[in-house]
Amino acid sequence: MFRCRPPLPSFPPGALLVGGAARDWLRGVAPKDFDWATPDPAGAAAQLAQATGGAVFPLDEARGYWRVHTPDGVQHDFVPLPAEVASDLLRRDFTVNALALTSDRQVLDLAQGQKDLRAKRLRMVSAANLWDDPLRAWRAARFEVTLGFRLDSMTESVVREVAGALASSDLALPASERVRDELHALLAHPNAARGIGRLEDLGLLSLTVPELREGRGLEQGGFHHLDVFDHGVEALHQLLARRPEAELPLRWAALLHDVGKPRTRATDPDTGRTTFYGHDRQGAELTNGILTRLKLPGEDVRRAAALVGAHMVPLPSTEREARRFVHWRRELLPDLLSLMLADREAARGPMSSPASRRAYAQGMDRVLAALEEQPAPPPPLLTGQEVMVLLGAGPGPRVGRPCVPWPKPQPWERYALPRKRGTLWRPGTRTRRDIPVGGSRYAAAR
Repeated sequence: MFRCRPPLPSFPPGALLVGGAARDWLRGVAPKDFDWATPDPAGAAAQLAQATGGAVFPLDEARGYWRVHTPDGVQHDFVPLPAEVASDLLRRDFTVNALALTSDRQVLDLAQGQKDLRAKRLRMVSAANLWDDPLRAWRAARFEVTLGFRLDSMTESVVREVAGALASSDLALPASERVRDELHALLAHPNAARGIGRLEDLGLLSLTVPELREGRGLEQGGFHHLDVFDHGVEALHQLLARRPEAELPLRWAALLHDVGKPRTRATDPDTGRTTFYGHDRQGAELTNGILTRLKLPGEDVRRAAALVGAHMVPLPSTEREARRFVHWRRELLPDLLSLMLADREAARGPMSSPASRRAYAQGMDRVLAALEEQPAPPPPLLTGQEVMVLLGAGPGPRVGRPCVPWPKPQPWERYALPRKRGTLWRPGTRTRRDIPVGGSRYAAAR
């Protein structure tokens, strides 16, 4: 752990390598990001960008914070070297992050962080540091997963106290964007499911996704052997076991796919069975609200909600049904299949059997075969730039209207040619769209 260490880039004059980069180097892990404290941040950033062909830009020019993205995807941050290095290190969250490295590979370790590295222990520098920035409570859970360390008892006790103060509003919650970034760093890890369980154990999940906790203790029966909450966590685990490269919207969908069950729970008056009719639609609405609250990009919110809303769609039993399945849900594939498989594999209740899982796998095989047979639709005949040139217009809604796809015909509809040459009209509508007869499926909408 402490013998085989990766190479480091050249140090800027008088600089220290601090924080997580120093920690990872001491662990024998190549740092993904570098934090430099240097007497001349702007000059050091410009020099690195010139040497590597990277991009340099200020994070906070007034305070002297600069960042460089190198072509190999590594990020370097530059900040002014503090007048009191020791004081700066002792203000950090955990001892394993309160480390600094000099250009001659000397380690500045005022909080015995190297000892904790060897013990794989996550220990706070001080309780005051955790109270000063409550986000560090989430960071503790994240580091347990991403570093494979364990909180020491005193640090865990303070994390729980901070969570309690946040829950009672005695302490202000961190900004949603900061919490989101910690969650995403956790969800990006192969052991993300364990991290979600740890957030719950520390009292942090109720401050983050309280809707998810509504499933605790809610038994399902049938195909399920776990309550709703644990089933969602297990589905995330099953997803990452099969799709370790899954993108964040799919990871969120796996975790939240049954989040609508607690609010749709009912009892069938005839059979006495518990039902969750409509939990897919309710879950999609809740997913949209949760991820919007956490300030995820709109496209990610929409995709995760769409996956949750579609996870109960029956798999096809024939090749013809498989082709329809692909036609109507192509935009969600293959992620939807991955979600459905994770859902099924996370269920080992009395109704689950090798035969039922085999039938499920056969339905998925039909969809995959149909997906290979049906290529994706061609791109639009005109790009937005080309439309702007043709119309002599700038960006705006007007540009998108000429490229609206012609509506899919319904089985009972037929297209007919009206008397006016060069137009196409569909019975049952009050509008007429002018396109060349026999021409493109992309209509010029007025």
